Amino acid sequence: MQKNQALKQQEIELKQIEAQLAERKMQLEVQSKMQLMNLEFQYNIQLRNMDTQQKDTIENSKEDRKDKRIKMQGSQQSELIDQRKNNTPPKNFESSGNDILGGGFDLGSFEPK
Repeated sequence: MQKNQALKQQEIELKQIEAQLAERKMQLEVQSKMQLMNLEFQYNIQLRNMDTQQKDTIENSKEDRKDKRIKMQGSQQSELIDQRKNNTPPKNFESSGNDILGGGFDLGSFEPK
């Protein structure tokens, strides 16, 4: 009888230990998942910030080009008004070919030694 009682007591203790281990395992799993979720959240914030910066850069680039076009248009209109007032021949606003690199340049000093 004492032997049976001791066995039952050991079974109860074993079940309590198993329950405690299962509970600890769940706590560790919850803790790990929370850390992963926090890390994912931080990555998502960084991605959004990078995306926002990229969009801002693109928008600023578009605005800068638009500003340059408006400035060029203003100067060309000014030249046209001046042309009308002074009865001068038409001006060519296109490139005169000076922006093309060609024959007269010696680039030998930039070659590897």
